[in-house]
Amino acid sequence: MDYTPTIPDELVEHYLAKSGFQCPISDCRCSFALHLAWTGDLNHSPFESTKTRTRLVAVATQKFIADVATDALQYDKRLILTMEDLSKALREYGVNVKHQEYFADSPSAGLDSASREE
Repeated sequence: MDYTPTIPDELVEHYLAKSGFQCPISDCRCSFALHLAWTGDLNHSPFESTKTRTRLVAVATQKFIADVATDALQYDKRLILTMEDLSKALREYGVNVKHQEYFADSPSAGLDSASREE
């Protein structure tokens, strides 16, 4: 299967490594399950590369993002995705999002004048 997900492989690999996810090629249970889920092919070796694992995670992430965005747009019939609507939709998936009460216009906003000059 030669589908290229929207999320780049490098980004998926970065966050898999950062999260501590480990699925070595030599672990036949993990590799075989991922290979089968991605390709549906029992005849080829699942140990060729980690590309299958990366692409499967990318597609699952892409679907999750699309589902959340679709759900968030159901809260407000306009085609504007607000943080409030996004928070409500994510809450349905068990993800609680908190945003800062105040946003700075620039990185130096809120610093005293002595700190800005440094």
